[in-house]
Amino acid sequence: QVQLVESGGGLVQAGGSLRLSCAASGSIFSINTMGWYRQAPGKQRDLVASITSGGNLNYVDSVKGRFTISRDNAKNTVYLQMNRLKPEDTAVYYCNAVVTGNLVMYSWGKGTLVTVSS
Repeated sequence: QVQLVESGGGLVQAGGSLRLSCAASGSIFSINTMGWYRQAPGKQRDLVASITSGGNLNYVDSVKGRFTISRDNAKNTVYLQMNRLKPEDTAVYYCNAVVTGNLVMYSWGKGTLVTVSS
C-alpha cells in the first residue's frame, strides 16, 4: 500500500502563492492519473486538479488559470502550484491516485491545511 504525505500548506494572504508537495512511498510511474483534492470545513472532499501519465491536465473551473499541477515520477512526487489564492481556497488539501472522480486508489494521507486570509 502506497502512503501519501502532503506538505507545503500554511497561512497566506489573499493574492499570495503556495506550492504543495505530495510524496508517495512507492512508485507513481505506472499510475495513470494523480490528483489533488480539497476539503473545506463542512464540505465534502472534491477533486480540483489532475494529471495523467501522458501529461494531460484537468482543473475545476474555480482554480483554472491559478493552479498548476505537475508530477515528477523520478521523485514519486506530485506538486500543486497555487497562485492568486482566494479565501475560498481555504481547505485541507490531499493528493491521491485517481480511479475516477472521488474514487481513489490509496488510503488518504493527513493532508495539508491551506488558510487564505482576506
